[in-house]
Amino acid sequence: MARHRNIRNRRDSDDYDYDDVYGHSVEEDSCLSPSDASQWIYDRSQNHHAISSFLDSHGDIQEEAEEDTAEQTRPQLERRESADIRSLALTDADEAKLLSCLDELRDILGDTVSENVLIQTVLSKKFDLTKALDELLNRNTNKDKETEKALSKPPPVVLIESAKPVVANVDKTPKVIAINVEPKVGVIKGFKVEKDGGSGSRPQTPRDQSPAMDRSNQIPIKVKEKIDPNKQYSTERGSEKDHLYIVVIGHVDAGKSTLMGRLLCELGEVSQRTLHKYEQESKKIGKQSFMYAWVLDETGEERVRGITMDVGRAQFETKSKKVIILDAPGHADFIPNMITGAGQADVALLVVDATRGEFESGFELGGQTREHALLVRSLGISQLTVAVNKLDTTNWSEERFNEILKKLKTFLKQAGFKESDVTFVPCSGLTGENLVKPPTELELCKWYKGPCLLDVIDQCNVPDRPVAKPLRITINDIFKGTGTGFCVAGRIENGLINKGDKVLVCPIKEIAEVKGISINDLSSNVAFAGDQVSVTLSGVDMQNVAVGFVLSDPVQQVPVSSRFEARLVVFNVKVPITKGYPVLIHHQSLVESANIVKLKALLNKSTGEVLKKKPRCLGNNSVAVVDIEVCRPICIERYKDVKELGRVMLRVAGVTIAAGLITDIYNT
Repeated sequence: MARHRNIRNRRDSDDYDYDDVYGHSVEEDSCLSPSDASQWIYDRSQNHHAISSFLDSHGDIQEEAEEDTAEQTRPQLERRESADIRSLALTDADEAKLLSCLDELRDILGDTVSENVLIQTVLSKKFDLTKALDELLNRNTNKDKETEKALSKPPPVVLIESAKPVVANVDKTPKVIAINVEPKVGVIKGFKVEKDGGSGSRPQTPRDQSPAMDRSNQIPIKVKEKIDPNKQYSTERGSEKDHLYIVVIGHVDAGKSTLMGRLLCELGEVSQRTLHKYEQESKKIGKQSFMYAWVLDETGEERVRGITMDVGRAQFETKSKKVIILDAPGHADFIPNMITGAGQADVALLVVDATRGEFESGFELGGQTREHALLVRSLGISQLTVAVNKLDTTNWSEERFNEILKKLKTFLKQAGFKESDVTFVPCSGLTGENLVKPPTELELCKWYKGPCLLDVIDQCNVPDRPVAKPLRITINDIFKGTGTGFCVAGRIENGLINKGDKVLVCPIKEIAEVKGISINDLSSNVAFAGDQVSVTLSGVDMQNVAVGFVLSDPVQQVPVSSRFEARLVVFNVKVPITKGYPVLIHHQSLVESANIVKLKALLNKSTGEVLKKKPRCLGNNSVAVVDIEVCRPICIERYKDVKELGRVMLRVAGVTIAAGLITDIYNT
């Protein structure tokens, strides 16, 4: 056979297609012997006589009755007919009604009531199912009350002569009572029946429920004790330094980031290796003086452009406080970010440039020095430190310092700052003069005897933390964490939050669970009002949560509305404000378009008296009560309830035109 085949050019796939094995039988080379085949292979012809003999010896197989088959296939509980039904001598119609009522009652009550009691009750109510069920439930409830009274008394001494055991009555009596563990809710009588018809589970019977008994014999239920928030705050933070959040504001190129970066370096918060790296990289692009600013300006775009665009964060410690820096952008294009940073702060540091011409450009109309000071005061910050930076460019001139001091004092007093709450400090961010140590420059030591910048920050007062009020957390950032769920960052305005708590995400009104808490990048189990936290949430979709939302207490929820009343202070407007005036409303980190739909009254700026009702327009430096309508519902609070959530800013075309306090919220 081999000579007829092309062995040299032969391929295995020519004889057998290995790629097409499945679904086809393959002949094997092995074979069975006749003895093995007879032992293991079945032959129908061999057993034909056995089957025929079986059919001859047995009769025809009788078919089952149709009624029996239908009875077996019907998925119903077998009805137990009592002999009493046959002895009642009822008509066929009455007997059918009785059996139907018994089936319904048995589905509801189970085996807790005897058959005879059910029959007697149905007959007494003339086959009315509702009345019969009420009668049975009321009868069992009365028995429960007697049983409760009997069990509440001390058990009597049982004599041996008693023929009936005392416990037998208690065991046979059904306990038709459902105990609700929730506080301040009365005992619910009756059976617990599912509203959806009980599909998938049988009705709960008295045997499944806890019997009424003495409280000393009940199984103890673990109830989470409510801890006093103020006590918990003193326990957790009593031994720690107070947290102080300070926002750094000022005109663009005033040296804010450089000042704070040099302060951190002087305090040892930045390693020499990192600082050397920043120095070498800044030299390459020709901006060596920006090496200290890069400590807070971390993104590449900020370093290339040489301006701060987002709120930078850093922290250091003083003698009595743990200070968290919020470095706000000074450029006019990033005022929304500055408002977000200022809304999270307790005190403010205003940095001004003492160079000739630079201070005037930032302070005159259109500069950010004025607008930033007005914004932080409108956001509720009352303590202000003014750092007169770059004073070394004027050879530490006392005359220049006093000139700046005089102009700012007058303006800040008009803005609403008290003179006792404002402190002026001469310094230089690039050289580090008068930052963490008393001044050493001879020209400065001649006329300045005050504290350095670090001591002034340490003397700032920490505001009271409203930890006892309902929880309110404003969301200013959303990001995906490392584990399950996602993270939201924000400031706790009121209350406290614990790991494992349930919170309500407003305004979408969805419940979420707190899986983790992080304060200043450190994991924690609890956070209090005033803290800037990152919270890991689960149970809610990340796509449904947006910046500007509020995490609220599920019981005492934050109000959600699209229309509210506010008392506005109008700054400088080019066009008078009239009815229907379109504005952008800034509420914490939320930015929404809105309209002033109604001008209610014009007020006196100093006394608050109504000067004119329903004015036609609002001009510069006026105070008025108006109604504002937002394009969609937002989370707001009255100023008297929650100050942080009761403030709004109105901006038009990149300029802040007014600031207001929410006085009333309308239901929409």
